[in-house]
Amino acid sequence: MDFAFIIGVILLLTFFALAWYCIKGYNLMIGFLVITIIWTVLPLLGTLFVSQDFLDANEILKFGAAHPLKNGTIVSLVSILNKIYQSAPEGWGTTLVNVCWGAWFGRVLMDTGIASTLIRKTVELGGDKPVVTVALLNIVTAVIFTSMTGAGPVIAIGVIVLPILMSLGVPKAISMFTFMGSVAAGIYLNPVNFAQYRAFFIQPSQMPEFTLGWYASHWGYAALAIMLVCTTLLAMIYLNRSKSHRQWAAQVKNQASQRNAPMYTLILPIVPVVLNIAFNFSVIGGFVIAGFLALFLCGRMTGTFVENCQLVNKLYYEGVVDTAPLVGFLLTLPMFNAVATYASPYFNVVIGGIMPRSELVVCVVFAALLFMGLFRGPMTLVGCGAATLGVLSNVANFSVPFLYGVFAIPTITVNIGCCITQSWVAWGLAYTKVESRDFLKLSIPNAYLTGVIQYVAVLLLLGGLGAEWMIH
Repeated sequence: MDFAFIIGVILLLTFFALAWYCIKGYNLMIGFLVITIIWTVLPLLGTLFVSQDFLDANEILKFGAAHPLKNGTIVSLVSILNKIYQSAPEGWGTTLVNVCWGAWFGRVLMDTGIASTLIRKTVELGGDKPVVTVALLNIVTAVIFTSMTGAGPVIAIGVIVLPILMSLGVPKAISMFTFMGSVAAGIYLNPVNFAQYRAFFIQPSQMPEFTLGWYASHWGYAALAIMLVCTTLLAMIYLNRSKSHRQWAAQVKNQASQRNAPMYTLILPIVPVVLNIAFNFSVIGGFVIAGFLALFLCGRMTGTFVENCQLVNKLYYEGVVDTAPLVGFLLTLPMFNAVATYASPYFNVVIGGIMPRSELVVCVVFAALLFMGLFRGPMTLVGCGAATLGVLSNVANFSVPFLYGVFAIPTITVNIGCCITQSWVAWGLAYTKVESRDFLKLSIPNAYLTGVIQYVAVLLLLGGLGAEWMIH
């Protein structure tokens, strides 16, 4: 049996082990660090025994001009290790900075009361009609999360939205489902998440034309609208079928005692996104401009210079704390992405023959296997989908935007919107006392309805983009 095939089988087994590890909910940072080490060792050792024809067909496995083990030199080995464990994490610096500033902006929107005011005004507009209120709250929540991201902001908005829905008689499982679905819808246009997922495919310097503005106008708006409409329609259907409309027993904070932000500040949550899409303006610059405008216009910067500095520092600290687990994960994930490049030729030997090579087949297969986006599975980029991406991108010349859309759907629609391993979904289940199976009964049908339509949009809007968009 060819040794490359044996190495490929071993790597495939470790891949399934990683999937099991993610499903069990263990620490992702440690899991990806361990798998990175294993995937570094196996391809390196494999090159000692595989045929020269295999090496010639996969230039990347030659590790430079001289093999570090066969020729007794460590120069090329050190170069490879530096690329995996140093250059790869450093290349994600822009993404990490965007995450931190985005978390700060989310804290500003919460501290100034802009986010809560938006929600309260929406509820007033909906009146005592649960169906209307659900639809309006879904729209507002999606708009809010085009700029806010992370567990902290989701929880902060959730403790406002969920009691309101349940106090109107919306069953708690439906309240959970519709809120989490609208959060995921907003993520489709979130510049922080876009930069994070984009880095799985390319660095900004490699394809500068693939910006949030290009992505939004070609597919992002459609993806958001599809998820928002499907979530709202299903919520209405579930609500009409529900036999019980009892109000939630928990106490809701007295809204009369809460200070409303000025009406003219309610547009600030979308300012960073609009600036970036319309003018390709800096994401961080948009967060800074909108954030300080919010602080000044809402009267939070009326203290002394020292007090104002302390407030900004406090909000930044709280925002970074919100994203600390994500930052740790993002520092190990690029190592895994880099080493997957060296492992992918071995995967290709084992499963390359069954991997889809046409855009239509890719969309059909991924739509059918959407459930594998749950539990950090092999379809989601925030699980072990990076390895699937590595294999798929090496069997055919798919374009970057096409692959982005293909993997964004299980990552956002499925994992963020309905997976119980997502931190804020787990919080919501505990907060509302909803059983996970009751939540999944509502969210999985939405994941398939939304996902299938979104894959049709991917094929129609991002398919066949031409050689200039190819990943290689």
